[in-house]
Amino acid sequence: MKFANCRRLYQIPVILVLTLFIQPAMATDKKPSDEKVAVVNGVVITNGQFSKELDVQLRRLAQQGRQIPDDQLPELKKDLLDNLIEREILYQASQKAGIKITEQRVNDQVADIKKRFQNEEGFQKALAGMDLTEAEVRAQIQQGLAIQELIIQQVASKVVITDEKSKAYYDANLQRFKEPEKVKASHILIKVEPSADEAKKTEARNKIKEIQQKLKDGADFAELAKEYSEGPSGPRGGDLDYFGRGQMVKPFEDAAFSMKSNEVSDLVETPFGYHLIKVYDKKPEQTRSYADAKEEIVRHLEQEEGRKEYILYVEKLKKDAKIETFL
Repeated sequence: MKFANCRRLYQIPVILVLTLFIQPAMATDKKPSDEKVAVVNGVVITNGQFSKELDVQLRRLAQQGRQIPDDQLPELKKDLLDNLIEREILYQASQKAGIKITEQRVNDQVADIKKRFQNEEGFQKALAGMDLTEAEVRAQIQQGLAIQELIIQQVASKVVITDEKSKAYYDANLQRFKEPEKVKASHILIKVEPSADEAKKTEARNKIKEIQQKLKDGADFAELAKEYSEGPSGPRGGDLDYFGRGQMVKPFEDAAFSMKSNEVSDLVETPFGYHLIKVYDKKPEQTRSYADAKEEIVRHLEQEEGRKEYILYVEKLKKDAKIETFL
């Protein structure tokens, strides 16, 4: 299992925290409490730690426009405590495994985080707004990296996707690898609103007919698109790349899919205005080959089996641990 896939199984908590620093931090008058909410193999998780994590989660949800109803808050708190317990169990396992994280790796992470701010003062202000110290941030980074290394050793190393396994998945899920008919086209657009009066529509039609005549006289389609097209693809020579049915407005789609390669359409009217379309290539409906899909399949199976191995590994650690909760 590749490290890039493995990392998704366990994110460094501080990364989530510091992503929120992009938004203005709100100072709080709450004092961290040393009252314990859980004890994991003798290590105390304090109410202060729990409250900070809860605050981060609530901020993140608020930035997404979501607000937790009061009746759902207990469930959120339970999930959060479970995550803190899981993190502590994994970190303890990483230390038992002798995993060491160099100061340089932590320094590199801190440096990457600080790049998000205009200066050191901005970074320190954000820390203060979240009631965090730089030492706490460094400790979270060190812990998160140690846990990632543990997962690489104890989970990722057990995930092996053989050719037989990936081919069996391909054969059992052929429908997933079907690709619809596609067309590669460019267009030249002269805009006119559907509600425009007849004079404006006539002006737009005359303009695109002049462009059409230039094409008939041998002008290059892409160069004309760059010069005249009023759509966002104009600077690219009108290039729309490949698209399937349902991606364009129907009059445009009907025209494009009815044309042959290297054919230029007559005037096509859509709600955006008047178009000239040139089709460059057409791909019939087809099923991707196993060879083309193999890398994607392996990545999917690595993640799927990695999650299963991760869950089993954490369950075993929890079973062997002494956990007390007081929330």
